[in-house]
Amino acid sequence: MPEFITQNVYLDYLVRLTACLICGLLLGIERKLRQHTVGVRTLTLISISSGMLSILSTYMASTGVVPGDPTRISAALITGIGFLGAGAIVTQGLNIRGLTSAAITFTAASLGVTCGAGLYVPAFIVLAFSFITLFIINKVEKKLFPAEKRKILCITLTNKDPDEDQIKKLIKKHKIVIHDLDIKYSSEENLMRLIYTVQAPDSLKPLNLINELTNITGIQKIELSKN
Repeated sequence: MPEFITQNVYLDYLVRLTACLICGLLLGIERKLRQHTVGVRTLTLISISSGMLSILSTYMASTGVVPGDPTRISAALITGIGFLGAGAIVTQGLNIRGLTSAAITFTAASLGVTCGAGLYVPAFIVLAFSFITLFIINKVEKKLFPAEKRKILCITLTNKDPDEDQIKKLIKKHKIVIHDLDIKYSSEENLMRLIYTVQAPDSLKPLNLINELTNITGIQKIELSKN
């Protein structure tokens, strides 16, 4: 690292934590591009909090602000907070909620430990980055990756040879991402069921989607559910 940065401890903190912010952002974008649950906000908060804790551990070990090995205090606290954060994560059908809340819990614990050690500058840098992540990056993330909620779209057809390309085209028209497709056929009822596992945006208007799908020849029934 350039000497003019290392000579100014506050600038050094800013550069380190900005690097953590960028790493978290890039990893979060990669996960969202692959349609995974863990997103930009979660990984960014974890990255900047971990970077701050590394600064804290280095500072406490070098200055000896408390007798013994001070880094054990931070390690034990963060381990305990990890269990608390895990309690915020819940599964609702195909969707997982609370990942960002768990990351915020981890960030809050990191901020508390860092302020307690007297490192106010890195703590406030991380606090500012956290607000940027939660308010600004959140809006950008929703615009770039609108499909958030996983749902099951079940289409029942009387036609053995449905126009699957047309069905997919209509689904994607509503910014819905298709993850998987299961096909079931009943010879007794002479009905075919296409069961799509999809990821839908919050702005989805289900009635519009259903009305457009019903115009396709052979569709008898449409169901859209959370699980």
